[in-house]
Amino acid sequence: MTTKQKAYIGLGLTSIIWGTTWVASKYGVKQGMLAFELSAIRNGLGGLSLIVFFLIKGQKLPTFKEFKWLLGMSILLFVIANGFSTYALKEIPSGLAALIAALYPLSVVIIEKIKYNNTKITSLTFQGMLLGIIGIGIVFYENLAVHNSAGYFIGVSVSLIAMLSWSFGTIFIARNKMNMNPYYATGWQMFLSCFFLGVFAAASGKSIPIQEITLTVWMVIAYLIVASSIVAFAAFIYTMEHLPPAIASLYAYINPIVATIVGAYTVNEKLSLPIFIGSFVTLTGVYLVNRSMKKQHQEIIPVTDADGM
Repeated sequence: MTTKQKAYIGLGLTSIIWGTTWVASKYGVKQGMLAFELSAIRNGLGGLSLIVFFLIKGQKLPTFKEFKWLLGMSILLFVIANGFSTYALKEIPSGLAALIAALYPLSVVIIEKIKYNNTKITSLTFQGMLLGIIGIGIVFYENLAVHNSAGYFIGVSVSLIAMLSWSFGTIFIARNKMNMNPYYATGWQMFLSCFFLGVFAAASGKSIPIQEITLTVWMVIAYLIVASSIVAFAAFIYTMEHLPPAIASLYAYINPIVATIVGAYTVNEKLSLPIFIGSFVTLTGVYLVNRSMKKQHQEIIPVTDADGM
C-alpha cells in the first residue's frame, strides 16, 4: 500500500470518526451524563494522553508565556467551543450541531473583515455566505417541527456561540503563533479545559460521582478519547503530512453528513430530504467561501478537530 493510499484511508477515518463523535456525545448526554462533566472527563484524559506521548518524545514543559497562551486557547477552543457544543446536544440533533460548527469559516471571514479589514468580500465569498445561511435555515426549520421548544432555540444559540468561539480561537492562533508543536499544544489545551469544565459541572449541582457513571457512558467516553482524540487525531496528522491541505481538509465537509446519517439510525434523529438538501447547500457555501479565501492567499484551514468536538 502506497503512502498516498494510506493518507486517503486516514482521511476516511478522520471524516467518519469525527462525524460520529457528535453522535457519541449526544448518546452520552441522553444517558443522563451532564454535558460539561462529559467534556471535562473526555478532554482531561484525552489531553493527558497527548501530553504524556509528546513528553516521552522529548517535548519540554511549556514556558510561563506559552502556558498563558495555552490557557487562553483552552478557554476559547475547548471550554466554550467544545463544552458549549456538547451542552447544545441535549436540545438539538447532532447533525444540526455539526453543521453549525462547520460554518466557522464564514464567521472567520466576517470577523476578519470587521476587525482587521484584511479580507475582500468577493462575489464568490458573498455567494458562499448566502448559501451557508440558506442551508442552515432549511435544516433549522425542518427540525423545528419536531423540536419546537424553548430548549431547541437555546441549543441552536449555544451552538452558534460555540462556533463563534472556535472562530475567534482560529484567528487568535493565526495571529499569535507560538513555537510549539501544534498537537502537543492541543493536548495541553484539552487538559487545561477539564478544570474549568469540571467547575461548571460541579456548580450545576447535577454532576454524577465518578463511581456512579454507568459502563455505557464510560464506553462512550472511551470512544471519544481513543477513537476521536487519538486514532482520528493521528490519522489527521498523517493526512495533513501526505495530502494537499485542500484535500486533507475535506473531512470538515463530510463530518456533518456522517453525524446526520449515524444520528438518525442510533439516536432516532429526524432524517429527511430537506435536511440533506439543507446540509448540502450549507457545505457548498462553506466550500465556496474557502475557495474565495484561497484565491486571496488566505485559505482557511480547519484547526485540528474543526467540528469543535
